[in-house]
Amino acid sequence: MKILTCNLRGYGKGDGHNAWIHRKELCIDVIKSERPDVISFQEMEQFADLTSAFPEYDTYAMVDEPCGRRQMNCIFYRRDGYARISAGGYWLSQTPHVAGSKSWDSACVRLVNWIRLEDSTTKKEFRIVNTHLDHVSQPAREKQAELIVADSCAYPSAYPQVLTGDMNCDSTNKTIAILKAGGWIDTYGTAHGTENPGHTYHAFLGPEYNSSIGKMDWIFTRGEILVNNAKVITHATNGRFPSDHYFISATLIIGTLPQKRAK
Repeated sequence: MKILTCNLRGYGKGDGHNAWIHRKELCIDVIKSERPDVISFQEMEQFADLTSAFPEYDTYAMVDEPCGRRQMNCIFYRRDGYARISAGGYWLSQTPHVAGSKSWDSACVRLVNWIRLEDSTTKKEFRIVNTHLDHVSQPAREKQAELIVADSCAYPSAYPQVLTGDMNCDSTNKTIAILKAGGWIDTYGTAHGTENPGHTYHAFLGPEYNSSIGKMDWIFTRGEILVNNAKVITHATNGRFPSDHYFISATLIIGTLPQKRAK
């Protein structure tokens, strides 16, 4: 199974020549070229464009605020390869069942959406968990990570789970340590022996962006999953990028014992 995590950068952000209308086709082409089985999106304000571009995928999304229309976290999965068993979500707050809630000085409403899928060929079941942690409050990121760990621990330790998203922090941040202590293993670190290939947020500047923060877009695994490969997708055309984040991919074998965690 190949999975992508993609922070799309919403439209209407005053991005000038990097506005969605100018990069839409490039973004769609880059994603299609990866031939993903599952795609996790953050900052999904382009739901109509993406569902139209990927008609062979079913979707599960959650709006972030009561009466809202923004499908901020969204999971796409190939209809011909996977069957949905169950789906749900919660808000990353002290009241996770209250729509639109936030806590710990979180600058934005943050949430998790998840889906349980069955591989139509192997009949193996797994769970995709998709999120976008707060970009301002460090206490919020840590508490949000603790909620994700508590939720994932409700499942047996061998149950295959994949956590995707923009964590708004790199491997040096305590937030990532909380996720690791909760059993989550970084796919890029497992595949390459390092969890820091450089920045993944690049402000539409690509390699010219100067940042002390490394990879903030992550794909983690938990349970019986083998990591076959992982990469940072840095494709650009004529200096234009599909988003202000690089997309991340991982190729996984579900229902197989994982490797030892990379040091």
